[in-house]
Amino acid sequence: MTSKRLLGNAPLSDRFLSVVVYVFVIFVMIVTLYPFLNVLALSFNDSVDSVRGGITIFPRDLTLENYKVIFSFSGLITGFKISVFRTVAGTVLGLISASMLAFTLSRPDFQGRKFVSVFLALTMYVSGGLIPVYFLIRDLHMMGTFWVYILPGLVSAFNVFVIRSFMDGIPYALQESAKLDGANDFTIYWRLILPMSKPALATIALFLAVGQWNSWFDTYLYNGSAEALTTLQYELMKVLQSTTSGNNVDIHNSNMTQMMSTVSPESVKMAITIVVTVPILLVYPFLQRYFVKGMTLGAVKG
Repeated sequence: MTSKRLLGNAPLSDRFLSVVVYVFVIFVMIVTLYPFLNVLALSFNDSVDSVRGGITIFPRDLTLENYKVIFSFSGLITGFKISVFRTVAGTVLGLISASMLAFTLSRPDFQGRKFVSVFLALTMYVSGGLIPVYFLIRDLHMMGTFWVYILPGLVSAFNVFVIRSFMDGIPYALQESAKLDGANDFTIYWRLILPMSKPALATIALFLAVGQWNSWFDTYLYNGSAEALTTLQYELMKVLQSTTSGNNVDIHNSNMTQMMSTVSPESVKMAITIVVTVPILLVYPFLQRYFVKGMTLGAVKG
């Protein structure tokens, strides 16, 4: 009511600017949502009908054949379980590791903070490359294990710097007061700093979860032959390759061969996009209220 009254009393130029801003926001919302809704409609539309074009945000010939083809492949359930476990474990362990290092670097009484910060910053610009990393993973005997998904990327310099920037904004006097009350460093980190760093932690948690969920190349490199350790993304990649090449060896039901002939790789690709996107979309609303605050504060404070 107050905003309407203020807008009504505002000069004509201000009201015109407000209308322009609202129209622009609505336009951006439409531009953002339309591609996703179009992919969703294509995933539920008959592939033969989709070739005609003209599909917008509603399927013209509703069908579930595209999804039936995807879920007919063996290994998909195992891949889903591994991906969920990998996402949860990678997010939790990565968040703990990054926040502990960020807490250490945010302490002004830590003598080596400058050296460690420079060392971490170098890792953002200098890399050994794919082949040395492959040899390192092989020599560490992590190939064919679940931990190859977690340990190599456990600490990210970018994540550490974002969390540290947020922690730098927390008055150090709070830690000194906690020490006077008998708290040790771990108690200060766990019971004081972490609860106050929720926006930054939620932001990094979202980055970690999306990265772990979408990753498939490390599965291809290190666990491609370990069927019990393949991820959902890797299995869906194999589904797309099978629909393209006509290879049906991973299909449970022999009747699915006929179904494969009725779908196109493009329709299956749209269905795969929805399958891998929806889980992250379900998680995002729970973190969204912290996301913007965590990014802005982490970026402004240095």
